[in-house]
Amino acid sequence: MPSAEYMREYFKNNRETILARKREWNRKNKEKIATWQKKYYQEHKEEIATKNKEFNQTPKGKRLHTIDQWKYKGLIHDDYDRLYDAYLESTNCEECDVEYGVKGDGTMTFKCMDHDHQNGYFRNFLCSLCNIRRG
Repeated sequence: MPSAEYMREYFKNNRETILARKREWNRKNKEKIATWQKKYYQEHKEEIATKNKEFNQTPKGKRLHTIDQWKYKGLIHDDYDRLYDAYLESTNCEECDVEYGVKGDGTMTFKCMDHDHQNGYFRNFLCSLCNIRRG
């Protein structure tokens, strides 16, 4: 049996060929892969749900979920990670300077991402009231 070092070196030297073979095999076996994935999911559904729930509570999970929601709602930006960091640092509305509240507290001052609904580009961070006024 080849050593781990030999295999690392072999993969390094033949990377493109190995990956091309793998892509071709995946292309030819889509149905087999889909069947296997579906079966695996059914057998491990609770475990997968638990891991996903745990991941979504981590800082990385929250970041990915928030950015996915922005994209889903049509927000366009060049650097979502930098925008997310700025979002976390923002404490007051950029239009009326009110300190952000919590969604559901009745004040309508929770933080919103304002973006142009025609082209999707981010404009600024606003409280919900200013975001509604701006349309």
